[in-house]
This record gives sequence, structure tokens and C-alpha cells, in this order.
Amino acid sequence: MKKLVVLALCLNALVLTNPAVAEEQKPVDVLLIGGGIMSATLGTYLQELEPEWTINMVERQSGVAEESSNGWNNAGTGHSALAEMNYTPEKNDGSIDISKAVEVNESFQISRQFWSYQVENNVLRNPHSFINSVPHMSFVWGDDNVDFLRKRHAALQQSTLFRGMDYSEDPEQIKKWVPLIMEGRDPAQKVAATRIHIGTDVNFGEITHQLVDSLKSHDTFRLDLNTEVRDLKRADDGSWNVTVADLKNGKKERNINARFVFIGAGGASLTLLQKSGIPEAKGYGGFPVGGEFLVTDNQQVVKRHLAKVYGKASVGSPPMSVPHLDTRMLDGKQVLLFGPFATFSSKFLKQGSLWDLFGSVTFSNILPMTDVGVENFGLVRYLISQMMLNDDDRFNALKEYVPEARKEDWRLVIAGQRVQIIKKEGAVSGELRLGTEMVIDKQGTIAALLGASPGASTAAPIMLQLMETVFKDKYATPEWQAKLKAIIPSYGQKLNGNVEATENELEATSRVLQLENPHVDPGTVAPHAAKAVEAEKQAAPAGKHQPQPADLAI
Repeated sequence: MKKLVVLALCLNALVLTNPAVAEEQKPVDVLLIGGGIMSATLGTYLQELEPEWTINMVERQSGVAEESSNGWNNAGTGHSALAEMNYTPEKNDGSIDISKAVEVNESFQISRQFWSYQVENNVLRNPHSFINSVPHMSFVWGDDNVDFLRKRHAALQQSTLFRGMDYSEDPEQIKKWVPLIMEGRDPAQKVAATRIHIGTDVNFGEITHQLVDSLKSHDTFRLDLNTEVRDLKRADDGSWNVTVADLKNGKKERNINARFVFIGAGGASLTLLQKSGIPEAKGYGGFPVGGEFLVTDNQQVVKRHLAKVYGKASVGSPPMSVPHLDTRMLDGKQVLLFGPFATFSSKFLKQGSLWDLFGSVTFSNILPMTDVGVENFGLVRYLISQMMLNDDDRFNALKEYVPEARKEDWRLVIAGQRVQIIKKEGAVSGELRLGTEMVIDKQGTIAALLGASPGASTAAPIMLQLMETVFKDKYATPEWQAKLKAIIPSYGQKLNGNVEATENELEATSRVLQLENPHVDPGTVAPHAAKAVEAEKQAAPAGKHQPQPADLAI
């Protein structure tokens, strides 16, 4: 009897000390890691294109859109290069390069079409809940900056995507556009501004929630919250075995087998990509940068400013330092945000770990990361200066844009974390990349999105590019091509240079999304564009309706 008792106790101890074996679940076609705008967009595309495919989304937070996609964790700008001067650098010969601005704008038009299709098909509801018309403006002072903005405006007028952009160096005109910025300003200060009325404020968190809510209505979709990815390993058949832990159930682990894995986990994408062990991940590193904004919801102040106004970064400062004063619609209320003010934390997510940065350092990226630190000392100097700011310093920065600002009207809020890409170039050198980048294995079975701005604004075109790469056989079929054309009417063509296509797309999406009418007075556009508009009017059938400007949607 004693022997039986001892044997039972030993077996019990063996069970308790033996590592838990992860449970298995039925294989899925697609696993989406991260519950943000990117995963939600890809899942929505695939549900439309392949409704029989099974899709599993896992998110470590208790809800979707809690990190970068959350409305309070980003500037909410519909990035289309209408105001952001860092997309139009000045070349050595003094001319302005608008190629990046055109690329960013084209991408945002795809996003507008994608969202419009979802509204028409009751996937997205009430456009004003997630997108609103807010004029986009660039504002500068000083001779050199005014000269730059004048040249930028002239260069952009050569593109059909930027028609209707006004330019002024008249303080009284600028005061009519943005009284809050001009009141109390030194009348001797030389200023200039551009303004275009078709800009937007976008709540990417609300879009994410609505897209995921729609996905949840399908039996082929599963959402697992409070679920953390612990490991990714390629199976013998080329699929992926992903170990996840249930954070609400004692961190109990289970395995998910997926034919394709998308890592859209914001700052955490880098470390998860490294766990996959794919060769394409080698050499990638990341540098985390946080942000803070000053915000006011004092409606007496808020109602005196209706625009997203972007300034120019100081000489030697990185593009991420561009100051802007933004009209935002958050939690059903109109507010103003000013910033960003950079912060540093070794976390890759707002709710991440202080060990994130150190845990991402590998033998393949340590030299490139060191090289970037040396070669981009301006970024290091900028971050150090930002970390030394006190409340008075931040308020003085605000007063450069709102001269009559009062401290009691503004409070500091912490925004999200971003991880800037560092990519190995050559044997030991590295390159700091400030945009977004997709990393895909050669088999097309796993992909990760790294980087930051313009990010969410270009989710729809980025996911198109992803699908074209990883599902290339399906992508080329007549069925997929026809469906993609229905979702994105301009699919397969460039809008830049095509006045009619540009106008049609803007008018159609503005109507569905309930945005301000994009109609342009020919007197405000470049001569060659004005002629094109006039020719279109003459060619139009008699009595054809000509769109007129609508009231501002806000």
C-alpha cells in the first residue's frame, strides 16, 4: 500500500513540474496578430474576397484599437501631403521634389475609396463618427521659410491631386482662415500659409472597431482578446504553429496553426518578426519614440480654430518633430491638440515592457543600430532636448502657434509609442527609415508591417500590396480583380495627371463619406489645370449638374 501511495505522489509531482503542453485548435487560413487598423483592414479585404476562409485575430489588450490606432494615440491626420512639408523636400538646386507627396496622396485616395465601399455595404456606419472635413494648412514665418512655402505651393499646383490649394502672405487673409494663430502675433513678422479645404480628420480607432464588429458577424472569423503571442515556428508543411497565452486564464497556452500569418502589432511587430526566425528579418532593428500633446477642450478656444495646421521642423530636427495644431473629433467632442513633444522609453508599445528595446537587440542588428545612432546624432540630440522640456518650455512652444494661449486652458496627454525602423545596409552600416515597411518571407506565408507615419492613413493600399505579393495566384484571378475594382474604383490607374479621374474619385468619396464637396474654382488652380477644367465644362452636356461647395462637415 505504501508503495502505491509513494508512486501516486511521484506521478502527481511529475505532472505538476512538467511544462504545460499547449492545446491545439482547428487550423485557420489566416492569423492576424494585433487588433489595429492594419489587421482589421486586411481581414475586411479577405472576408470580401474569400468569404469561406477562416480568420483568427489575436490581441493582447482587452479590446481592439487600444494602442497606435486609438484616437488619442495619434494625430488623426488623413495623411495626403496637403500640409505636411516634410513630404516635399527642397533639392540642392532649390527646386521642390513633390514625388513623395504625390505618392502619399494617391495612397490616401485608395483609403477613401475603401472606406466608401464599406459605408455603402453597411460595414462602416455613420461616416461622421470616423471621418470629418477639416481644412489642411501649412504655416511658416521668416524669409527662408516663406520662400520655401511659396515654391512648394507652386510645385504642387503642377499635380491634379493638389488643385484648389490657396496660398497667402497676407496676415489679414490668414487671420480669416485661422484667427487663433494670428491674434496677438507680431505684425512685423513675415508669415505665409497654404490652405486646402478637402483635408480630413480621421479616427482610426473608430474605423478599427467598426471593421472588427462587422468581421465578428461572420462564422468564419474569431477574435481572441487578452491573448499574447509567445512563439512562432514554421511547420513541415510550410504553415505556422503559433503559441499564444490566455492572459485572463492563468496564461494558459494553446497552439494556432495558420496557413498565413500577418503581424500587425504596432511596435511589437519587430520582436514577433524576430521570433519567426525568417532570414528576411535579420538586420532589422527598431528605435522607440513616444509622444505627448497639449490638448484643450475649452470650447471658447476650440471654436476659434478649424484646421490642421502643420509647421516646419527646426533645422537639424527629424521629420517626426514637425509641430502641428489640430482640430480633432474625439469621443464625440471637438478638441484641439498641439505637438508632438517627443518622449523616450525603451517600451515598444504604450502598454509594453521596459525590456522591449533590449530584447530586440541581436547579433545581426547591433552594429547597424550603433551606426544609426552615430550617423543620426541630430535625432539623439533632439530626443535629449525634448526630454529636458518642462511645462513652461512646452507652453512657450505652443505660444509660437497660439500667441494668446492661456496655461489654464491646456493639459498634457500621453500619446502612443512608435518604433522607427533601422535596417542593415552593407556589412555594418544601418539606415534609419521613417516610413512604413513590409517584411515578407520568400514563401509568402508570413508578413510583418514595421514603422510609423503615414501608417494608418495608407492601410488600404498597403494591404493591397501585401495581398498582391502573398496571394499572387488568387490576386491575378478574374474574380479577385473584379472585386478589387468594385472596392477601389480607381484600381490599376494613377489619378495624378488625370483631371477627370481625380475629380470623379473625390466627388464620389466625398458624397459617400459626407465630406466637403471638392469642387474647385478654376481661378484657384494652375493655368494648365484651369484650362483642363474649363474644357471639361464645355464638353459637358447642357444642363449637367455642376457640384457646388457644401457646408463644412464637422
